Amino acid sequence: MDFGIGFISTNIMLPILDFFYGIVPSYGFAIIALTLVIRFGLYPLSAGQIRNMRKMRITQPLMKERQADIQRRYKDDPTKQQEEMGKLMQEFGNPLAGCLPLLLQMPILFALFATLRGSPFANINYTVDVQIVPSEQIERVVPQPYATKTNNIYVSDGVHYPIAALLPGGNKLGVGEKTTIEFQTSEGKSLSKLVEQNPNSDIQPTYEVTKGEERVKINEDGIIEALAPGEATIQATIPGIAANTGFLFIKALGQVGVVNDDGTINYDILGMILFFGASIYINQELSGSSGGGAQQQQAINKITPLLFSGMFLFFPLPAGVLMYIVVANVFQTLQTLILMREPLPENLQKLLEEQEKAEKGRETLPFEKRSKKKEKTS
Repeated sequence: MDFGIGFISTNIMLPILDFFYGIVPSYGFAIIALTLVIRFGLYPLSAGQIRNMRKMRITQPLMKERQADIQRRYKDDPTKQQEEMGKLMQEFGNPLAGCLPLLLQMPILFALFATLRGSPFANINYTVDVQIVPSEQIERVVPQPYATKTNNIYVSDGVHYPIAALLPGGNKLGVGEKTTIEFQTSEGKSLSKLVEQNPNSDIQPTYEVTKGEERVKINEDGIIEALAPGEATIQATIPGIAANTGFLFIKALGQVGVVNDDGTINYDILGMILFFGASIYINQELSGSSGGGAQQQQAINKITPLLFSGMFLFFPLPAGVLMYIVVANVFQTLQTLILMREPLPENLQKLLEEQEKAEKGRETLPFEKRSKKKEKTS
């Protein structure tokens, strides 16, 4: 049994999605609600990560100074050096501890991401590999049923089933033979029967030969005809029922990419990408990660929003997935704003005041830029 990403998506994400769709029949609203539920559920983990980041930012200068002192004092005694480093970690905390909350929440976030890239928001593709053998050799082949990987398919609003593509007689055909690609649930219910049971459903699979067009032919009913010996691949596609559904300023939740094939620009997707980059920059400013430190680190922090925004330009995602990313990042920014205003423990507050006092007393060099905040307090 799969207890990984697919299990979380099927048993946690989809029921939540269906629940909110049942309240307000809008897949856009359901995406926002699902995102917020997951982010609130992960709030304690991400809060621990933000608090640890804030703590390490304050203690890092002193910690580095103490580390250098230990390395200098015990350079000839590695055992003692390691022991003192361990004591230092106990006192200040391990910088890597902030990574643990991130690692714990990654499977859930990946499952959420996978859910929004699947049905009903996107078309689902099945890859069917067939092997054509000469007609005189087909008698030696022992038929074995062939099945693809199972995918959750929405046949109607709020109604979905795990469905696989099948070739009941196997994927080895003799020249001149015909067979039909069938779609069935694990219980043996056919997709066509499920569509009949849901009057509002009108999904119809489509087929395309992606490899070996000279070896097989397939018609719109999914009937494969073997033409010549060799290997061939057929892509069967079941449309996502919400792929063309709009929400607010988004034209279609399944729409992919900033630029269409005809050269027109999808301003809704472009706007979300730009907003995402701006929210990353704001989040860095709030957390203080863009201030202080080496010039190289500051440059990296400034480039990060551009890199992530550019990534979505060159590796496009469906509009529904981008909407989830934007909403999640807004939530993260608000969470950072709240947590960065929390009172610090007394020892950290004292250390922070000492750092600010030392920074205020340090003479600014001619080539250094002083922030507006420091100029006001001077």
